[in-house]
Amino acid sequence: MTAAEGRGGLEELVQRADPQELLLEVDRLVAGRDWAGLVRLRDLCDAAVELGKQLWSVAQFAEYRLALEAPGPYAAAMCRSGAGRFALGPLTEVAASTHRWAELADHLTEPWIAATVAQERVLRGEDLTGDVRAHTEELELPPVLHPWEPDYPLPTYRPYELIEGGPPPLELAHRAVDAPPAPPLELPELTRALTDAAATWADGSNGGCHVATVRGDAAGAVAALVSGETALAPVAPADVLARLAWTAASGGAYGRRAGIAAGRSAAWWVATVATGLPAAAAPDELGRALQRLRWYVIGGGEGDLGWNLRVAIADPQGGWAVAVDAWDRLRDDDPRAATR
Repeated sequence: MTAAEGRGGLEELVQRADPQELLLEVDRLVAGRDWAGLVRLRDLCDAAVELGKQLWSVAQFAEYRLALEAPGPYAAAMCRSGAGRFALGPLTEVAASTHRWAELADHLTEPWIAATVAQERVLRGEDLTGDVRAHTEELELPPVLHPWEPDYPLPTYRPYELIEGGPPPLELAHRAVDAPPAPPLELPELTRALTDAAATWADGSNGGCHVATVRGDAAGAVAALVSGETALAPVAPADVLARLAWTAASGGAYGRRAGIAAGRSAAWWVATVATGLPAAAAPDELGRALQRLRWYVIGGGEGDLGWNLRVAIADPQGGWAVAVDAWDRLRDDDPRAATR
């Protein structure tokens, strides 16, 4: 017997407006696989908010658990514009992390939402080529992963926890940067693509992002970007794209997570701009063009401050290079800072 059954039903439970008791009721409903009851609890909490009761967090937690654990039709119904604003992550990503596309597709009514969920499933290995329900025209991303793409860092969602994950550490031989700063070169579209990838850290959290674009090589770009001892390690394009995607997907210390579908989109935008190809270029053509550029991870500096993106790209034929230093960190008064 749930607390609601033993004490007069869900209505009375909501009237008491005890968030802790209601959160326990969410757990009980999930354990009992009572999805209709959980939807009803969500609806009652939403209605109570209109009457001034502070139960919005319970309503949103119920939606999160439905997206995470309920059958496809219930989970898909939680994937709508504006939902899950304060959840651990976007409900499109939450639902796609535990459901296959076939479980969700027929129940997604908004093209943009359907396209986002479809991309989340593509990133988990599904090939949605030819499936019109994936609405590829919305995000203009391929409905399948290509061989040159990285293993995108995927999060793990649990009832009360997000394990955000991240790109795997690389065993690298860094070369110390010993070069003067190269002369600046305006590359506004590339600068915008890179700063947008780190926008949540810089604008919605406690971090920042610096970009240097120069006429020269990667060492000159790094020297123009940061002072002090730094180093460069050459890596494959996929290693940098994985870091860009993770950065754009992450909420960092205090921002709202965008999801790995947004991360893939950001990485493709950087790749397209850096290669100079049109947005409609074939994926195989883009993959080949990435090989003519040089890709680096930047080492040294202040060390691990929390969330970091320190990469460089150079075009030997075009004679330009760019270096990026983006970061986010916990505030000193945040109790979590003591454990990092």
